[in-house]
Amino acid sequence: MLPDGAEDRLMGNAQRLANACKAAGVQQWDLVGFQAYGQQVDIEAGKVTMAAGGGEGGFGVRVVENGRFGFAHMVDVSGADDAVAQALKIANMSPQIDGFVLPSEQHADPVAGLYDANVLDVQPETLLAQADAVIASVASEDERAVVTGGGLGVSATASVLMSSEGVLASGVTTNHGLGVQVTIDVDGHLTSAYQGQSSRTLMDDVPSCVGRAVHWAQVTQHTVSSDDGAVEAPVLFTSEGMSPLFSMVVPPAMTGEKLVRGESFWSDRQGKQVLADHLSLTDNGRLEGGMSSGSRDGEGVPRRVQTLVQDGVLKGAFWSTRDAAQQIAEGRTTDAASTGSATAGGHQSPPGTGCTELMLTSSAPTEDWDALVGRLDSGFIVNSVMGAHTANPTSGDFSVTTSSILRVIDGEVVGALKQAGLSGNLAQAMTGQVVLGQTVRQQGSYSSGRMHLPDVLIAEGLRINPA
Repeated sequence: MLPDGAEDRLMGNAQRLANACKAAGVQQWDLVGFQAYGQQVDIEAGKVTMAAGGGEGGFGVRVVENGRFGFAHMVDVSGADDAVAQALKIANMSPQIDGFVLPSEQHADPVAGLYDANVLDVQPETLLAQADAVIASVASEDERAVVTGGGLGVSATASVLMSSEGVLASGVTTNHGLGVQVTIDVDGHLTSAYQGQSSRTLMDDVPSCVGRAVHWAQVTQHTVSSDDGAVEAPVLFTSEGMSPLFSMVVPPAMTGEKLVRGESFWSDRQGKQVLADHLSLTDNGRLEGGMSSGSRDGEGVPRRVQTLVQDGVLKGAFWSTRDAAQQIAEGRTTDAASTGSATAGGHQSPPGTGCTELMLTSSAPTEDWDALVGRLDSGFIVNSVMGAHTANPTSGDFSVTTSSILRVIDGEVVGALKQAGLSGNLAQAMTGQVVLGQTVRQQGSYSSGRMHLPDVLIAEGLRINPA
């Protein structure tokens, strides 16, 4: 899948772009380059509908002149001179950030588990066989169930990071991912559930997410009516149900820029309690096998493990070099420096600021699924939400809908609601009674990085409005 010499060619092209920066007399510059190759299989209506493969990539270059920066990107380095000229032109028109200089080279130890040669050996027929295995597994678990959407694929990405300040890093990462939408149709009553899973290493032919998708399509088949109207009630979120809201609201609240600009619900809360006193948040940029971890951030600063919230108290923030310099220059803080939190999602935009592998943990005992459900004298279980992107990361307020919601009475699931609204303030709700489940699953993110979340029971501050 990965052509011979792909990493060497990427490095050679990066050097060509670096030479263009030097020839133009750029004071400081950094560049990133990516080249990805992959194969995928799509599934629709219980059948494989398409198999495809290919590659994509490009380069991005950032120039810094007297605290002013500009950025340009390209697919082919034959346009390196033009791209550097464009970046310089943008820099000349940009506002100056006093004190903004690119970071110098610092030693960064490698992170293990980001590459699996077995992924590179996957052939198209292997993916087709895995797709058949997934379809057959769903049918064997429930003869009514059909994989109505989704697919699976493998990829390998060669990358390079280089700067005028001596930063030089390159490598190859691999990925194996799968997602399935399972639907059950009983006399015209359709229920469906989506679950996904990804790994840097080769996964089993039928990962555990497939069984979870079948389960949620099954348990939402039996619907019950609710005449209670809108009620405040405890809600048990599965990891998948919690992740969209959590990732939309919590990581942005911990970026240093938003904190000092007063744009976070945790602004002016450093050293104060912001979560229930048994909860902690840790960002592990060096997690072995992490989908967003690595030895360096998007500016070349070594990644680290940092505690953002400890025992409910806000202890830290995410900073990139650029954001730290800008907020100091604008007088909003005197104490800011890179925390290795610059994120480079690709070659088409300059580095931003965000999390890598954000983990929610508890010093209190965690509980298994049955114990969590048993805590719900009268409440709800939510497995997915729609509209999480509309949540307000400045206030923590949200209002979403869900069609994957179960009603619980006296600690027993009595059925599913066809649809319901869910609203509240996530920041405030997580200062109250919160209980975490025992099993942590990795989830994607609406913001940056990955969320490592268990099932989460929030007992106060949420409102359910059955449709």
